[in-house]
Amino acid sequence: MSSAWALGHVIVLGLGPGGQTAHNLRSRPDLVVNLPAPAQWPAVERLAPLTGRTPIPVDKRGTFRFEPDKFAAAGLRPEPSERVRPPRAAECPIQLEARAALVQPDASGAFLVVEAQVLKVHADPRIVVPGSQHIDPAVWSPLIYNFRHYFGLGPELGRSFRSQTPRQSH
Repeated sequence: MSSAWALGHVIVLGLGPGGQTAHNLRSRPDLVVNLPAPAQWPAVERLAPLTGRTPIPVDKRGTFRFEPDKFAAAGLRPEPSERVRPPRAAECPIQLEARAALVQPDASGAFLVVEAQVLKVHADPRIVVPGSQHIDPAVWSPLIYNFRHYFGLGPELGRSFRSQTPRQSH
């Protein structure tokens, strides 16, 4: 996956068209987006050179290797999902169960664009504002993949006038 962003309850993913994920989503639309914390970057990097596709697609040969059990290879535990078939990564602080509604090539044909409806959100209670369904942005720090480098977040600079997250004293 090269990119992901949210539009309300829709997650938009950009991914290569020749991998196993693209193949799976064309025939089985269920998916889980696991959002790791910054300290989990080594697990993400252990996943990076793996493909579940065999034979390995021509454009991935020499760089990627086939791995049928990516959870074990990354040092993560699969956890059953409630609304979709694929399991979640138990260690990730946020897990989004979703169903792909649209899978199509991007304008250049080099990538696939996936629009997926989020059906269920799982969040570690430590990052949720007590008594709400909001993630506390002062507590949650997502892993950021920025031009092939891993980062976390810095301190809050301010909040949008549209924020609905209850204020917390930290």
